[in-house]
Amino acid sequence: MSDALNNGIGRRGAIATMVGGLVAASAAPGRAADAKAKPIVLYCDLKVDPAREAEMLAHFHQRFKPVGARFKGFIDLKMLKLRTLIQGDKLPVGVNYRFQLTYESEELRQIWIASPEHQAVWPGIENTLIDKNFHVSLFDEV
Repeated sequence: MSDALNNGIGRRGAIATMVGGLVAASAAPGRAADAKAKPIVLYCDLKVDPAREAEMLAHFHQRFKPVGARFKGFIDLKMLKLRTLIQGDKLPVGVNYRFQLTYESEELRQIWIASPEHQAVWPGIENTLIDKNFHVSLFDEV
């Protein structure tokens, strides 16, 4: 910026030139932000044993989510309790929770689930399930 001041552009002119360059760069096609993949969202429809709901929720909030949140790519994780089915076909009998995980990419999610940390904390949820053959679906954000 000192060269701009010495060449007679002045401080305001130099700042305007810099801002203009930043705006042009941010509008350029092929920016890194545009090339970045969109997140994925994983859903697991769970049949949690009603007698073990409090145990599962305590484990989820106190152990599972804090450990998962430390991994690269983590965006969000929720445990949702079914209130009612408003429209559509019946849910599988016994489904009372939906696990919702949002990650920057499927590749980063795979690193999390293969980790020793995931292997250590997942059983605290899985062991509260009536049926371990639960529905899992993976969605891409569009």
